[in-house]
Amino acid sequence: MKHSLDRKMDRILERENSGRIKKGIRNRALRKLFANRLSVLGFIIFIVILVMCLGAPLFTQYSATKVDLRNILSPPTSSHIFGTDKIGRDIWARILYGGRISIGVGLGSALVATVLGVSLGTMAGYKGGWFDGIIMKVSEILMSFPQIILVLILVTITGQSLWNLIFIFSITGWPSMYRMARSQMLSLREEEYVQALKAFGIGSMRIAFVHMLPNAIGPIFVNITLSTAMFILQEASLSFLGLGVPLEVATWGNILNAAQDLMILKNSWWVWLPTGIVVTLFVVGINFIGDGLRDATDPSQIG
Repeated sequence: MKHSLDRKMDRILERENSGRIKKGIRNRALRKLFANRLSVLGFIIFIVILVMCLGAPLFTQYSATKVDLRNILSPPTSSHIFGTDKIGRDIWARILYGGRISIGVGLGSALVATVLGVSLGTMAGYKGGWFDGIIMKVSEILMSFPQIILVLILVTITGQSLWNLIFIFSITGWPSMYRMARSQMLSLREEEYVQALKAFGIGSMRIAFVHMLPNAIGPIFVNITLSTAMFILQEASLSFLGLGVPLEVATWGNILNAAQDLMILKNSWWVWLPTGIVVTLFVVGINFIGDGLRDATDPSQIG
């Protein structure tokens, strides 16, 4: 006859094979995520701004690029709720349509940098050897430059373009992702379950990507959110300086570019202040989401 402990282990094994344990872990993670008030607030801010930007034609009748010389620097009115800029373009429409580009640049660059950095970091951290040494040296060279300086140099070389900007942000952003993933792999590869998987003859890449990487998913989520916020701010900074997306394309940074004019900065607050508030809210919302995801997906904190 089986001992009572053996019967309990059999029941646990049966539940694990049926997927009920994993489902319970996911449910606990979701409950913890939505129990975090700041995380919920971050999701609300993120979704509201994202939906309004994607559905811009539903929320404004104006074009982001249409010039109206009869309404130059018009203050907020019932027809132009955020006023107009120095060539008569509607600020509200430019915020909505410009958000599409700015969010796309930030999120797209963060995802590409994450895929590249995490893939290299997972392989290098688990396997080690010459591959790890080469990738580490390349990442050290890239990180030895201040990122904004490196971005400015690459923008000057490649020219102003939306796709060039995403490429540059991805190239300059992957080293931090690589080092984070590598450090996680180095700390996990000596765990007992990894040694057991090796003993069963499971392939190295399967062990690294299927069994080890999910245990590092919390820091990866946090890095994605932080990188998205950072790239949105960098795009805004570059466009403010006139070195980002071409000025004829509406982005949050290009709207803020008008604030270089001291007269506009002093007397026409509606040209730059609403855009600055939207950028700030969106970045803060993303950071709140990242904090919530970090706490909810950390295996050591899921009880």
